[in-house]
Amino acid sequence: MKKTLALCTRYTAKGASSRLRFLNYIPFLEDAGFAVQQDAFYPEEYLEKLYRTGRRDALALARASLRRLRHARTLPEALWIEYELFPYLPYCVEEMFLRKRKYVLNFDDDIFLRYGAEPNKLDRLVSGAAGVICANDFLLERVKRYQKNVLKVPTAVDLTKYRLAARAAAHALPDKPLAVWIGTPVTYRYLQDAAENLRAMYRARPYELRVVASKDLPPIDGLEMTFYDWSEAGEAKLIAEADFGIMPLPADDAFAAGKSAYKIIQYFACGLPVIASPVGENCLVLTPECGILADTPEEWAKAICRITDPLFRAGAYKRGEEYSMALWGPEVARFLQEVL
Repeated sequence: MKKTLALCTRYTAKGASSRLRFLNYIPFLEDAGFAVQQDAFYPEEYLEKLYRTGRRDALALARASLRRLRHARTLPEALWIEYELFPYLPYCVEEMFLRKRKYVLNFDDDIFLRYGAEPNKLDRLVSGAAGVICANDFLLERVKRYQKNVLKVPTAVDLTKYRLAARAAAHALPDKPLAVWIGTPVTYRYLQDAAENLRAMYRARPYELRVVASKDLPPIDGLEMTFYDWSEAGEAKLIAEADFGIMPLPADDAFAAGKSAYKIIQYFACGLPVIASPVGENCLVLTPECGILADTPEEWAKAICRITDPLFRAGAYKRGEEYSMALWGPEVARFLQEVL
C-alpha cells in the first residue's frame, strides 16, 4: 500500500518556490511509492494580486489561515511542508496539528528573520521535524543547530527544457550583447538597487537588458531595457536568447544573504555565463569557469568586457548539469522515504 504524503506548499504552481521545490518533484515521489496530495495555503489569486499591486493582502492571509485550520485535521500522517503550516500564527497552533504526524520542512529563503531571535517558532518546528531540506549552505547551517536529519538540495531545473531552448536560440555574438534578468515584480527592487552597477556596465560596453517578470515594471534610467511577462512556458526561451545573465544582490540585506542562486542555475541551464554579486549562495554556485562575481560599479564594468568569452559559456553549460531535476529528484524522494 502506498504511503500518502501531503505537500503543504505556500502557493499553487504559480509560486516559484512551491512549483520548483515541491510540485516538480511529484513524478519522482510517485515513482518512489508515495501517493501525493497537494495542499496550497494561498489561492492562485493571491499571487496575481501581489505581483500586480506589490502589496500583501491581509484579508487573504486570514481566509487562507481559516481554510487550512478547517481541514488540517484531515491531513495524512506524513507531510512535506514549505516553511510552516500557518504563516504568522504561533507555534502552539502548529504543534496542535503536527504532534501526531511526521513532517519534513523545506526552506529556500531565510524566513527565520520574520520571527526574531533564536530559538523562535521556526526553530521549534525544525527541532520537531523528521528532517529538513534546505536550498543553500546559509540555511543548512542554521537548521543544523536544531536538527540532525538535514539535506541540501539546490533549486533544480528541467535541464532538457532549457537545453532545447538553448539549441533553438543559438546565434553569433552581436555587437551589442543581450543581458537577461529573471525574477518577479517583488524582487525587481534588487535590480533597481543595482542601477549604478548596471549603468557602469553600459558605459563600458553598451548592452540591452531583458527583464523577464512583468511588462509593467518601470525602466531604469540610463539603460536600454525590454520587459516581458513571466510564464513557465516561455521562460527558457527568453533566457536562452540572451548572451549572459545577471544576478545582483545587495550586500547589506539580511534576507538577500539567505537567498538561493536559482537565477544563476537557470542561466547555466541555457549555457549562459553570469555576472553576479558576491552575496550568499552566489559565491558557491558561480565558479570562475562560469562567470564573474562583481561588487562595485568598476568591477561590473570590467566584468561585461570579459563575460562573452566563449570559455565562460562552455563552463556555464557544463556547470548546468549539476542542477538537473533528473539528478536531484531521486535524491529528494530517497530522503523523504528514509526519514518519513
